[in-house]
Amino acid sequence: MLGFSRRSPKKASKNSLEIFDQYEQAKPAHQNAVDALQGWNCAFPPALKLTAGKLPLYADDRIAWALQTFGSIKGKAVLEVGPLEGMHTHMLNGQRPARIDSIEANRLCFLRCLITKQILNIDTAAFMLGDIQAWLTEHEEVYDFALASGVLYHMPDPGEFLRLLAKRCNAVFIWTHFVLEEAMPADDVRRLPFSGKVETKMINDIPVRYYERSYHHANANASFCGGMKDRHFWMHRDDILTLLREFGFDEITIRDEDLNHPGGPSFSLLARKAPANT
Repeated sequence: MLGFSRRSPKKASKNSLEIFDQYEQAKPAHQNAVDALQGWNCAFPPALKLTAGKLPLYADDRIAWALQTFGSIKGKAVLEVGPLEGMHTHMLNGQRPARIDSIEANRLCFLRCLITKQILNIDTAAFMLGDIQAWLTEHEEVYDFALASGVLYHMPDPGEFLRLLAKRCNAVFIWTHFVLEEAMPADDVRRLPFSGKVETKMINDIPVRYYERSYHHANANASFCGGMKDRHFWMHRDDILTLLREFGFDEITIRDEDLNHPGGPSFSLLARKAPANT
């Protein structure tokens, strides 16, 4: 007879009684979702009693300052570049924008953002996986406010990123590391990831200094949240400000400048374009 075997049925193996690894056996809980992905950098609000990462970015004073300085984003269109694990998105969502387009290139970070969205009920944001520069090039909308925290210094072409971003937003908050020779002399250990090569790139006919840097295989760690390419560049502090002004950001407010940051000199700024005459 076709399709049937005359062999005696075998006894079920011990392993056949085990639940497959991809299934969760514990009582349904948010912690199970958090534990399903390794490498969390961010903590959740303490009231939720969840164990994840350590960074309390759900209450980041840099973002609170940006929102206070910019003004209300209620009903406005917001672009978020590099949401990491969605904690800054949570802060933006609390201000009730019309929507947040949140673009993340790191696959694991993107998946963590989806878990955060579920747990914190982030209902105005759409998280999308992909390259922000492709989005800025092909997407025509101009956003009221953009957030690019911890992004610029990971870029393989940071000046071009700023140029594209400036075309798609009327105001932007940036937190970034930068190069300032007097703050980071040659014997500073913070220079170790730099190759020593400095390139000059013309952006809108302005010479911009690019300082070559490497992650030195840090990307092998599940918690890695750097850029898409190992070869990336930091910009000089003065060049960042020069480009922002060149791109039409007439008002630049610097909140803080930490030349002793363990990762390298850094600052926060809000750059805003003057309203168009009507």
